[in-house]
Amino acid sequence: MLSQWLTWPVLAVWAVISLACAAWVIQDLRRHNAFLGGMMKVAWVLTVLYSGPLGLAVYWYTGRGQIAHDSLWRKSFRSVAHCYSGCGLGEIIGVLTLAGLLAISGWPVNLVSFALAYVIGFAFTLGPLMQAGEAFRVALKDSVVAESISITVMEVVALSVNAGLAGDARIGDPVFWGALIISLSVGLLVAYPVNVLLIRFGVKQGMHNPKHMMEHQGHH
Repeated sequence: MLSQWLTWPVLAVWAVISLACAAWVIQDLRRHNAFLGGMMKVAWVLTVLYSGPLGLAVYWYTGRGQIAHDSLWRKSFRSVAHCYSGCGLGEIIGVLTLAGLLAISGWPVNLVSFALAYVIGFAFTLGPLMQAGEAFRVALKDSVVAESISITVMEVVALSVNAGLAGDARIGDPVFWGALIISLSVGLLVAYPVNVLLIRFGVKQGMHNPKHMMEHQGHH
């Protein structure tokens, strides 16, 4: 069982590793990838905080201007990381508030967490579109079309995994936190092939090639 090996020392080690990975990403963003947009920088830091070495690997191989070349799999990982950062934040807020602090269980936790994941996930897409010059209504429509399927799949899987692993655990139990951590990363992995298909069939464009962005900045 998860509770047999997931203890506070194990969680402490994971926290140290995740924070170290996030610190490295912040440093790399400042020194070598400052050209990335502010929202994308936030998305990468949150992705690494949620998933530690897994998030760091996604950033290293797909999100830096130093990548050798771009591809569908890289673009899809950038796209899912952008969605993941906002949705994960919504899930964390919902689970911690309802299940952790208010000791509520069952469908209310999933419903509120799901709604928060949608709102924050859309905001993480809506903001950059409006900064790029799109009107609010147009940006909102583009956000809903591009992210609805990805968010739905990510959160249905993540919340199901969290409920299955955590059970009746409370905020003071290590398994509560472990289930939340695992569910977030599972949601990321499951939503990845969904984003591949969405980009492949033109439902969403995916995030820009950071290598081209870096070269453009260097040209100017």
